[in-house]
Amino acid sequence: MTAVSLEHTTVPADTGEVTLLIARRVEPGYEADFERWAQGILGSAARFPGHLGHGLFRSAGDDAPWFLVHRFRDAAACRAWQESPERAAWFADCEGHHHTEIARRQLTGMETWFAKPGSTRPAPPRWKMAVSATLAIYPISLVGGYVLVPRLTALPLAVSSAVIACVFNVLMTYVAMPAVSRALRGWLGR
Repeated sequence: MTAVSLEHTTVPADTGEVTLLIARRVEPGYEADFERWAQGILGSAARFPGHLGHGLFRSAGDDAPWFLVHRFRDAAACRAWQESPERAAWFADCEGHHHTEIARRQLTGMETWFAKPGSTRPAPPRWKMAVSATLAIYPISLVGGYVLVPRLTALPLAVSSAVIACVFNVLMTYVAMPAVSRALRGWLGR
């Protein structure tokens, strides 16, 4: 897929942000009509209170879907947009564009670590995500306590805590969580 626009590239933290992913299949020959409609609805959503950003990803070709992405401040902002007359008006005016929704996912917080690209499978239950995160952070905490913390004792507490938080966050995001989610994929998917 080729990105058309993606306003915010950060993954939502577990602060209540909501990412809404929508896959739509567009009949051949109607791509331009759909793209105009999609840009219109994304622009309307962008002016909506609590909307943090959006993106449109074109189809990879053949029968592959297009993807629309919305980010919202919280579940209430997402729900307000989904129940709004503005959104309803866009769907009332999409006749003749020959596109249908084939999948929808709403991701919050840690679910984004467990979302398999291109999959519409729902995220695992929160208790499984918590177990997975614990398994990922435990070795980082253990090694950090022996290796990193003793080297930071001369620094002020605020500085040493910032260094630890930064190192732990980078290791969790790029090393531990991807490894744990791959290792536990079968269990997480059950």
